[in-house]
Amino acid sequence: MSTVRAVAVKPPRARPRRLPLHLAAGLTVVVCLFPVYWMIVTAFKPNRDIQSANPGLLPRTWTLEHFRTAVGADGFGLFWRNSLLVTLGAVLLSLLVALGASFAVARMRWRGRRQFLLMVFLAQMAPWEALIIPVYIISRDTGMLDRLPTLTLVYFMMTLPFTIVVLRGFIAAIPPELEEAAQVDGCTRAGAFRHIAFPLLAPGLMATSLFGYITAWNEFTYANFLIIKQQDNRTLPVWLSSFQNVFGTDWGATMAASTLFALPALAVFLLLQRHVTAGFAAGAVKG
Repeated sequence: MSTVRAVAVKPPRARPRRLPLHLAAGLTVVVCLFPVYWMIVTAFKPNRDIQSANPGLLPRTWTLEHFRTAVGADGFGLFWRNSLLVTLGAVLLSLLVALGASFAVARMRWRGRRQFLLMVFLAQMAPWEALIIPVYIISRDTGMLDRLPTLTLVYFMMTLPFTIVVLRGFIAAIPPELEEAAQVDGCTRAGAFRHIAFPLLAPGLMATSLFGYITAWNEFTYANFLIIKQQDNRTLPVWLSSFQNVFGTDWGATMAASTLFALPALAVFLLLQRHVTAGFAAGAVKG
């Protein structure tokens, strides 16, 4: 009888040409994450270590005093509520409008469809900082300054073009025969979309929701210029500037507040990262 010997297959060695790519990737990660690391570490350092000429990479002694200062600051809970309401309102409104617009662009044939899509791409590429003066003048003339709904509408306009582009790719990738089969079985066009296409859009909805959430949650410029007088209508990015006064900046409290401010976005991203990665990849397959 012949014996068969199992031969261990050695994994191929990494090619030397990939070493520069790995080094470049590692350097990019370090450069991007070091400011975040420094922010978190500084939040736990006492003031004497922060103001020291040699602060060190790690705190010599750990303290939670800066977090107590940040949480105890005036308006902490109120500004959290304002940011949450504005962010969720902008994201939900953007998803609602973008679903209809992306379906019309991907499934229907109508005059001006290409021109509409071109305008959406142009709106996506436009620098929103350049529009702050016109938006301020319109808000002032219509009596919409110092109001949270105005900020919600601005964030909605900022996230809408990207949401339309991504969801259009998802809807275009879904075979229309699935919806046609549902209509043959008695579903209306809206019912076929709701029962067949909408569940398949979950990765795209998560990807666009995360983008809109991070954009609205972190935005500072419009929140600072449109919500000027009413202290109770300010959001968390504007609240962070309150730790700077005529005597200087309380860097410990500022870093602690920034850490608390970044936690919700980080938590949402960690929960949705797999779906978001799949969503961006699938949404770019067909368009």
